[in-house]
Amino acid sequence: MRTAPGSQDTLNRLDHRDPLVFDTHELGRRPGSMRTVSRTLEAPQGLGVAEVIGVPEKSEISLELRLESVVEGVLVTGTAEAHVEGECVRCLEPMDDDLEVDFQELYYYPESDERHRARTAGAEDLDEDSEDETYRLEGDFFDLQPVLRDAVVLALPLQPVCQDDCLGLCSECGARLSDDPAHHHDAADPRWAALQGLSAAPGDEGDENKNSDTREGLAENQEK
Repeated sequence: MRTAPGSQDTLNRLDHRDPLVFDTHELGRRPGSMRTVSRTLEAPQGLGVAEVIGVPEKSEISLELRLESVVEGVLVTGTAEAHVEGECVRCLEPMDDDLEVDFQELYYYPESDERHRARTAGAEDLDEDSEDETYRLEGDFFDLQPVLRDAVVLALPLQPVCQDDCLGLCSECGARLSDDPAHHHDAADPRWAALQGLSAAPGDEGDENKNSDTREGLAENQEK
């Protein structure tokens, strides 16, 4: 059985010293209260699409968050800026870019989450995946990492390219075509391949003359 990101087992493992764990104590559970948070931190592992493109581990991420207290919990709205690196899927050259993503998530108070689940328990569209999308506060704290990871992964291209008009690699020799757009290989017409062996190779003319002289000498001997 899978554990939902907002389950009590997950929340009990929160490390309050983690830079992606935030404290909402100042909001005081007063609906309408708000505060902003700015934080620069090191990227955690696995923030991207494995072996394709992503935010390098321990590279810098800048976060701008707005925390709003609502009846059921804390609404987190934010923007993240980071540098991403990857490999062009056409020419396999390294590439990088700057990424900015927006996200928003409601972190439920534990008691509000229980009421939410009770209200939706009979809904036809409630399934395991929808439960996995529920996040809870642990006391006054919440973990932003799973929300940030989802936002970054969804914003990344599945097939990154170094430039929109990248020509890729030559299928015969692997040369990068964007470096030499006129690059090509002369290909023999397969319809003439059978005749190539009949063409005279260098030096064949001398051999042919010798054979001709030999045939003429034999003819003269026969006449005598």
